[in-house]
Amino acid sequence: MNWIILVLAGLLEVVWAVGLKYTQGFSRPLPTAITVAGMVASVWLLAVAMKSLPLGTAYAVWVGIGTIGAFVAGVALFGEPAGILRIASVALIVAGLVGLKLSAG
Repeated sequence: MNWIILVLAGLLEVVWAVGLKYTQGFSRPLPTAITVAGMVASVWLLAVAMKSLPLGTAYAVWVGIGTIGAFVAGVALFGEPAGILRIASVALIVAGLVGLKLSAG
């Protein structure tokens, strides 16, 4: 169950990372409220997951999900480049996350 909570925390990290782009420096109230709510919920769920998951594993997976999600969102929503080197780099992050999950038991 804590792995599911951790994945949700990571997905909410993507929400607030994308939300930051829409806040325009926290000058737009609705995107700012969504972003701050996403931040709070993401960190809270991370803390809940860390009750039983190792710190290094939980934090790395949380950040990894956020990094991969932000990359995908940047490409899909903002037209950022998705060159082969960038995709290969993200694939390495995915491999690292799978390795952490498999080694966590």
